[in-house]
Amino acid sequence: MSKPKITDTLDFPSDLNTTKSLFGVGIVGLLATGVGYFLDHDQFFFSYLVSFSFFSSIALASLFFVMVQHLTRSEWSAVLRRIPETFSSYIWIWGLFIIPIFFGMHSLYHWTHADAVAADPVLQGKEPYLNTTFFIIRQFIYFALWSFLGYRLYTKSVEMDKTGDWGLQTLLRRTSGPGLFFFAITLAFASFDWIMSLDPHWYSTIFGVYYFAMSFQGLFAALILVIFFLWRNNLLTNTIQKGHIYDLGVQMFGFTVFYAYIAFSQFLLIYYANIPEETVWYLERLSGGYEYLAYFYLFGRFIIPFIVLLPKGPKSNYKIVGSVSVLILVSHLVELYWLVMPVLNHHGFHLNWMTITSFIGLGGIFLGLFFYKFKQNKMVPINDPKLGDSLNKH
Repeated sequence: MSKPKITDTLDFPSDLNTTKSLFGVGIVGLLATGVGYFLDHDQFFFSYLVSFSFFSSIALASLFFVMVQHLTRSEWSAVLRRIPETFSSYIWIWGLFIIPIFFGMHSLYHWTHADAVAADPVLQGKEPYLNTTFFIIRQFIYFALWSFLGYRLYTKSVEMDKTGDWGLQTLLRRTSGPGLFFFAITLAFASFDWIMSLDPHWYSTIFGVYYFAMSFQGLFAALILVIFFLWRNNLLTNTIQKGHIYDLGVQMFGFTVFYAYIAFSQFLLIYYANIPEETVWYLERLSGGYEYLAYFYLFGRFIIPFIVLLPKGPKSNYKIVGSVSVLILVSHLVELYWLVMPVLNHHGFHLNWMTITSFIGLGGIFLGLFFYKFKQNKMVPINDPKLGDSLNKH
C-alpha cells in the first residue's frame, strides 16, 4: 500500500502562541474564582462543579470516540482522530482538578453531613455508598482507568507514526474492547457521584446514559470548532476536508436525536409515575426562572439542531454547522448549570460571576493542555493504514 500524499504541513507551528495565551487566561480565571471562595465558598464549589463537569465530558466523550473508532476499524475518522486522541491523552493531568471538589464536598453534598444522615432513613440506607471515603476512592478508580486508556491509546498511536508498525492496530483494538466496557460503568457512576448525588433523595436509573448522551453530542460540536480553528490558521486545510465535516455533522445530528430520546425518556417516566420524591426534582428546575434555562437548552441542543441539520446541505455548510456547534456547546453548559445550581439556589435562578470565571479558568487550562499536547506530535496519524482511504473517500 502506497503512503497517502498529504500536501499540508503536519506539525503545529511553534510561532502560534495558543498554549501560553490559553494558560494565561486560565490562570487569571482561576485566580478570580479563587477570590470568590472567600466571598461565598458554597457558590465557589457549585460553580466549579458545573465547569469541571463540562470539560470532563469533552475529554471522556473523546476517549469513548477513539475506542469506538479503533474497535470498528473506522476509516472516515482517521484524518481527524488525533484531535480526540489528544483530548483524552491528558486525563491523568486533568484528574488533578477534581481535588477542589474533595475539599468542597461538605458544601456540595448533603449526605456528607452526619447530623442529616442521622435524621434521615433514606440517607442511612444509602450510606454504604454515599460516604466521603468511598466517594474519594471511587474518583481515584475512575481517573486511574480513564488516564490509563487515554494515555495508552495516544502513545501507541504516536508510536505507529514513528515506527510504521501496523501491528499496533491489534493492540489498540484489544485495549479498546474491554476499555469500552469499563468506561461505560465508570462514566455512569461518575455522573451519579458528581451530579445526581447532589440531591440524594432523587435518582434516575438512566442518568448515566443521559450524561453520556449530552457529552457525546457536545464532543462533535467541539471537534468541528477545533477543525475550524485549525483551518483559520491554514492548518490541515487539504487534509481534513469538506466531507469529514459532513460526517461530523451527520454524527452530531444522530446524537442530537439520541440525546433527546434519553432526556425525554427520563422526564416522561418520572412524569407519569408522579411519585412526589421524584417529581419534586423537576419541579425545582421548572420554576423560579430555571424553566427558561430548560426552554433554552431544549431549543439549543435539540429543536434547532434537529431542524437545521435534518437536510443534507447544511451539514456541509461551514457557517451553519459552526453556528449550530456553538449553540450546542452553550446549551450543554446551560443544561449542566440547570442540573447543578437549583441544589444551591432553591428559590430561583441567580447567575453568579463565579460561574463565568470558573468556566474561563478551567476552559483556559483544558484547552491549553490540549494545544500543548497537540503540538508535540503530528496532527494526523501519518502511518495509520486507514489514512489513505480516509483521504480518498472525501
